[in-house]
Amino acid sequence: MAAGGGDALGGPNITPRRVRRILILAPHPDDEVVACGIAARRARAEGAEIFVLFLTTGVPPRELLWRWQRQRYEARIMRRRDEALAAAAMLGVQPAGFLDTPSRRLLAHIEKAVAAIDRALTETRATELWVTAFEGAHQDHDAANAFAASFRDRLPIWEFAAYNLAGGRVRSNRFLDARGGVVELRLDREEVSLKRRASAAYGSERGNLGHIRVFEEAYRPLPHHDYAAPPHAGTLFRERFQWVPLRHPRIDFTPSAEVYGALGRWSAAQRLDIAPAAEG
Repeated sequence: MAAGGGDALGGPNITPRRVRRILILAPHPDDEVVACGIAARRARAEGAEIFVLFLTTGVPPRELLWRWQRQRYEARIMRRRDEALAAAAMLGVQPAGFLDTPSRRLLAHIEKAVAAIDRALTETRATELWVTAFEGAHQDHDAANAFAASFRDRLPIWEFAAYNLAGGRVRSNRFLDARGGVVELRLDREEVSLKRRASAAYGSERGNLGHIRVFEEAYRPLPHHDYAAPPHAGTLFRERFQWVPLRHPRIDFTPSAEVYGALGRWSAAQRLDIAPAAEG
């Protein structure tokens, strides 16, 4: 495992003689900050062009919100988009598109998302693809990771740890395991301040980002994951409040059997479950 200093992002730099063009897949507006905001900022400082494709609005479907929230549904979506633009300006990244799929509905719109990724890769002329890790943080995170894996033969892909509940405790920006050469970035004081400001730009998500630490980030080449099974044993982060009897809008009550069943069927059709023998 490598520790990051000023040049810690040297790992993904596979094209030193030409401008790196990086496409980040953000399952929701704010994931680009949480998972890889400072990694993107460092790459930008070294001359890379950074683009972000937002795969959902970040807002749950209208019917899942409290009744009093539904009347201003479009305004909630526009606020989240404006927050994304503000954060992008702070980090020096460029939005590559905003899909209109609600949060927690990415698996219901797989072909739409994959087509948008394909199109964004072409339009940005990306040389690298970054995505949130497969770690049970959110069903949309894990779906985005599987979608990214379908482009493995096209360009290098790097997954960034966001947050998980492996071992029964919340861990942010740390992987479940050390497969594939994990690189850790240690943020300096200025970077910590920037990440806090970029996170604060998402005022609508203030109640959801309290568990995120801002002192490190971690990435690795995308391993071959088994998308038909949960990322780890025990309760996943996305499941931690499913015991609540009230159907609260902030809680995803979708059974994991349904989530990973759908991902497993799709990944099998794409043959994503076939890993090189050396990886086991």
